[in-house]
Amino acid sequence: MSPARAKTAVSTVQGAIVFTDLAGFTEFTAIQGDEAALELLGVQDRLVGDLIEGRGRIVKELGDGLMLWFDDPCHAIEAALELQERFDEQSSKENLPLWVRIGVHYGRPAKRGSDLVGHDVNVAARVADLAAPGEVLISEAAAERVAERMEGVWFEEMGPTVMKGLPEPVGIYRCIRAG
Repeated sequence: MSPARAKTAVSTVQGAIVFTDLAGFTEFTAIQGDEAALELLGVQDRLVGDLIEGRGRIVKELGDGLMLWFDDPCHAIEAALELQERFDEQSSKENLPLWVRIGVHYGRPAKRGSDLVGHDVNVAARVADLAAPGEVLISEAAAERVAERMEGVWFEEMGPTVMKGLPEPVGIYRCIRAG
C-alpha cells in the first residue's frame, strides 16, 4: 500500500459547532447590489468577531453565513443569543436586514487543519437550516450539556425532527431568554 493510501488516525475535538445564516441575503444582494451586500457582511463580521473573542473562533466563512467553534456549549448558546440581540439592535439602528438563523450542536467533529468536518458538523448545519430568522435552535445533544448550567435561558422542546441526509431524527430545542 502506498503512503498516500495508508490510513491515518482521525483527530477529533469535543465542543459546540454553531452555524449562522443571513436570511434573505440573495434577494438583498439582487436589490441593493454587491457593495451593500459587502457592507452587510462587514457588519456581521464585526459583530461576531467582537462578541466571540476569547470564547470561541470563526472556523470559516460560508458566503453569507459563518461556522463557529466553542469548547464550552454554554459559551456557544450565550453567544448565539447575544448575537441575535446585537443583530436585532443593529438592524433597527441602521435599517439593515440582519435577520440571522442560528443552529448549535454539541459533538466531536474531526479536525482537518483549522477546519472541522464530519457528522456533527452536518448536524449543526441542518439545525441552523431549521431556524427561522432571529431564532436560535439547538440540538438535544447541546441541550443535555447546558440545561442545568444556564440560568435565564429557556429551552422549548420542539421534538425529534427528521433532517435531510441524517439517518435518525434529531431532538430540537428553541432557546429563549427568560424574562
